[in-house]
Amino acid sequence: MIKVLIVDDHKVMRDMLEREFSEADGFEVIGSLENAAFVETFCKANTPDVIIMDVCTQFGASGLDATEKILSAYPHVKIIVTSGFNEVTYMPRAKEIGAHAFVYKTKGVEYYRQTVQRVISGEYVFPESQKIPLPMGETPFTDREMEVLRLMCKYMNSQSVADELFIEKKSVERHIDNMRQKAGFSRYAELLVYVLSNGWINPNY
Repeated sequence: MIKVLIVDDHKVMRDMLEREFSEADGFEVIGSLENAAFVETFCKANTPDVIIMDVCTQFGASGLDATEKILSAYPHVKIIVTSGFNEVTYMPRAKEIGAHAFVYKTKGVEYYRQTVQRVISGEYVFPESQKIPLPMGETPFTDREMEVLRLMCKYMNSQSVADELFIEKKSVERHIDNMRQKAGFSRYAELLVYVLSNGWINPNY
């Protein structure tokens, strides 16, 4: 039996996934949690084979943070990160920290079961990266620019971003100016408003 832990703050989603992972198909749901902060404690007593981990969970607990901790402590556990938001940084960040798959909730619950089977067999399952649609339709932001933009959306100043990324402050300012020009905004604050108001980046997770 493949032991599955479900972490999602929406009861309807947890219930649907529990029904999908039936014993008849070789699965056993050994836990269902609302808060990602409790996953590490759960794993100490009941080690799952696979965790389906929502990014945004109860009380603001980050599924991405929990994923990184669990994979460090339990490297044999497979983690499928999931989200119902069209946020452009979640998938690449999940991939970077070592998650085994990423699933948008627009997929049916059957797709989750198929994904679990694939990661158990050794596959990594990730959709194509999304890009922020720019008003001017110019060249998309680079990976480094996206790192800078995500940190700026967390209300960090240029020096704080530079310290976080171990780069020069002038490099951060150059990335900021490049993004502003690519997007066609006269001020960088307009880019931040555009990105945040459309939900392309969520500064809380």
